[in-house]
Amino acid sequence: MSKPTIVPCPQCKQEVVWSKDSPFRPFCSKQCQMIDFGEWADEENSIPGAPDMSDSDGWSENDY
Repeated sequence: MSKPTIVPCPQCKQEVVWSKDSPFRPFCSKQCQMIDFGEWADEENSIPGAPDMSDSDGWSENDY
């Protein structure tokens, strides 16, 4: 039998067994999952990348 994979909860760092018995993995609980979601929704977290090129920046596919 293989050793279970254990990961730290990204929010509180509590150890979480990575299995179907851990429904909120990689989070330890629904609470930690929702805290993380709220941080992304409030744009406190982000993934570095190219700048946003939306129409609000004056970019358009149309040539007029």
